[in-house]
Amino acid sequence: MKITCLGAARCVTGSCYLIEGAKKYLVDCGLFQGGKEIEKLNREPWGFQPGEIAAVFLTHAHIDHCGRLPKLVRDGFRGKIYATRPTVELTKILLLDSGHIQEVEAELQSRKNRRRGRSDLTPLYTVADAEACFPLLEIIPKDKTVPIEDDLRVSFRNAGHILGSSILEIWCGPETAAHKVVFSGDLGRKDQLILKDPQPILAADSLFVESTYGDRNHKTFEASENELIEAIHHSYRSGEKVIIPAFAVERTQELLYVIGECFRNGRIPSMPVYLDSPLAIDATEVFRRRRDEYDEAATEMVRNGIDPFSFPELVLSRTTEDSIAINQKTGSAIVIAGSGMCTAGRIKHHLKHNLWRPGASLVIVGFQAAGTLGRSIVDGQRAVKIYGEKIMVRAKVFTIGGFSAHADQSLLLNWVSHFENPKLRVHIIHGEPRSSEAFAALVKDRLGLPSHVPNLGDVITLRPIEAEAAPVAPGPEVAAQRFDRFMTRLATLPPALQAKLWAQMEADLARSEARLETALREG
Repeated sequence: MKITCLGAARCVTGSCYLIEGAKKYLVDCGLFQGGKEIEKLNREPWGFQPGEIAAVFLTHAHIDHCGRLPKLVRDGFRGKIYATRPTVELTKILLLDSGHIQEVEAELQSRKNRRRGRSDLTPLYTVADAEACFPLLEIIPKDKTVPIEDDLRVSFRNAGHILGSSILEIWCGPETAAHKVVFSGDLGRKDQLILKDPQPILAADSLFVESTYGDRNHKTFEASENELIEAIHHSYRSGEKVIIPAFAVERTQELLYVIGECFRNGRIPSMPVYLDSPLAIDATEVFRRRRDEYDEAATEMVRNGIDPFSFPELVLSRTTEDSIAINQKTGSAIVIAGSGMCTAGRIKHHLKHNLWRPGASLVIVGFQAAGTLGRSIVDGQRAVKIYGEKIMVRAKVFTIGGFSAHADQSLLLNWVSHFENPKLRVHIIHGEPRSSEAFAALVKDRLGLPSHVPNLGDVITLRPIEAEAAPVAPGPEVAAQRFDRFMTRLATLPPALQAKLWAQMEADLARSEARLETALREG
């Protein structure tokens, strides 16, 4: 069995991995995003026949993980697309929006081409192509091991990145000698707002782990929240707007959560907050319905009668007319709009109207891929082109990493450290080269695990696993005798050493309990 890296290898978009055994499967089928060069890859040949793919396993609904599904279906794929329930709900919304964007952008480019005597541009896919994916979407419950074929089983675990996001556990080959592959998907942060923490995985033979922030750590959430408040006060004093490019799924909901709490606690003055994204408005409704995904803090808010995503100052802007009206109004306001990397959508209009204003604030709360407008601004470019017009960057730019939905370097390393197989093969994916290579070196140096960074198109062969004799667990009486002997000897040691050894034993016991829970779930 082998895996080919067809996307998100030495880059952060286009996530797509081909698994080949008795049948062919894909893990994700995402859109390449960024500059013109990388986006050309969306129109390149697949590297396989779509009709030969038996199934797609979708880690989550972000467009760089699901955005080429409509093209895959249009090109002949007829298998199932497996995902969690929230991912299915969000994917439908995001693909419809993406299909509309593809149609609009193709029409705009076609008009330019006609004026130059060139041919029309065919959309990468259409809204109808997006809708054709919907009958193929099939829900898999989290934490349940599901047989897909005789030689392949899969389980979706919580990744804590966005609503419904998953770590994939895939067992390839016969049950007695299966090679277990884990795809991290995109991992969230510990104690992230709204969602539960990423689930640690203990066993695997091969690991494909993301490295978006593999070369750096985030600011603390408290520092990031304070910086957001500073940006709001800065523009409020100037009577200007705070512009926040945000991904429609997760980042927008986190911002609404934080801004609402700041209003309720009196940390920011009252002003309109425009959510200028029909896609984000629809996604927020999915978040409201899926309360079973909330962490304890968000659940407690709901119990207390508070909507985590609403407050009196919030204004929902659905229509184009609503969006245009925002920039016709003077005075302070907060504007949240997409796209998150400033590559398309209404955010570009808000930047055109506000980026040149010295009293305005631009708050960057998400990753900006190389080649994007957002990345140019973050890198300090003093002027940028928006819709063909040169716009000076005079607004104050705040880059706030603590709102990222991705785990940083420390959290990624901690998550990988839970794996207990000393022969684990680690493949570092979903990161720009510098980030992936830094994290690969860290995994090797700190954890002693062999790791490498694959290139686009690299093929990784999975070695067969030889079946080993199952160890025999001691009976309750033997276990009790061992524990008593341990406690007797522990009592003879100095108190400080006793405390240290006891803490180590509790940590080992916690890991064993986690393995027990995993074994019970897998039956």
